[in-house]
Amino acid sequence: MNEEVKPYKDKSVWLRGLYMLIFLFFLGVAKFVAFVVIIFQFLNVLFTTEMNQQLLKFGKSLSIYHYQVMMFLTYNSEEHPFPMGDWPERIEKSVNQEDILGDN
Repeated sequence: MNEEVKPYKDKSVWLRGLYMLIFLFFLGVAKFVAFVVIIFQFLNVLFTTEMNQQLLKFGKSLSIYHYQVMMFLTYNSEEHPFPMGDWPERIEKSVNQEDILGDN
């Protein structure tokens, strides 16, 4: 007997759904943190006329994290972002128009 598992009975589908909810929460937190970084960077430039290099680096890694979470949430990646994976320091490959637009 070769029974086909229905999608709503497949535990891996439900597990991914749980991960998606968790990463949606983390995405909300990341957006708030990005807002704080933006405000601090603006105030820093306003009062010192220089950008804070640590905020630049963190803002860049936060942007990469946002990208990784969105790729996972939209089923474009099976790789779990932070905290199940490593915090992103850099993009592994350059993002080009084909990555964004797909093979239309």
